[in-house]
Amino acid sequence: MPDSLSITVLGSGTSVGVPTIGCHCAVCSSDDPRDKRLRPSVYVKYGEHGILIDTTPDFRQQALRAQIPRIDAILFTHSHADHIMGLDDVRPFNFRQGGAIPIYGSAETIENIQRCFHYIFSNHKAEAAVPRLVTHIFDSAPIDLFGLEFTPIRLMHGKGTVYGFRFGQAAYLTDHSDIPEESMGLLSGLDVLFLDALRHKPHPTHSTVERSLQSVDKLAPRRAFFTHICHDLAHARTEELLPPHVRLAYDGLEIPLGEAPQ
Repeated sequence: MPDSLSITVLGSGTSVGVPTIGCHCAVCSSDDPRDKRLRPSVYVKYGEHGILIDTTPDFRQQALRAQIPRIDAILFTHSHADHIMGLDDVRPFNFRQGGAIPIYGSAETIENIQRCFHYIFSNHKAEAAVPRLVTHIFDSAPIDLFGLEFTPIRLMHGKGTVYGFRFGQAAYLTDHSDIPEESMGLLSGLDVLFLDALRHKPHPTHSTVERSLQSVDKLAPRRAFFTHICHDLAHARTEELLPPHVRLAYDGLEIPLGEAPQ
């Protein structure tokens, strides 16, 4: 485990973001900046390295706001549009870093990315600059990235399979409706745990606030942050109802990791 590690929340919103196009509800019209939610992603920084989890359609805006200095690797949770469609915007990091960026995903995710961005992976020489990427398919084995292991955590997203990641004493689990029992066993002793908590009302492919609170009780992290939040949840009002060690993530939040409880 590196001496210092921080997690920056690049986006905490659901697939359509908040405010949602055409909506004038109280949350979409809110003046609280924590109610402005781009699509879900985090940036993990340790030492001189930075790892990006997912490239949302808002990635350019997120990278500028967070002043991301470099991307040494990209991990993908799954291949839904709100998690991959900003991939082309990693090109400036290729230019600055002078090399290709490794990307990691399940076999299905990598196949879908290669199909959606066929021009990146084509054998034909492109006339214009395209991202320089090297693909890697993961299974359940930990991925060693510059001295820190990222362990894929299998999750259920409705009937589909997606992945979260545990790294050191932190875990990032977005877009899930259920955490299989074998995955629960990989999530003990955490300092920081991110969980999907779309809203209060049940949803077929996402966890709710109430269900994620149950997961927090079972896993007992020192701190938990809910993400992938829709416009049903006002930040300030929702946090009033949560226990002190559980907060809503918000865009721009930076979380330094301390020691996990013994």
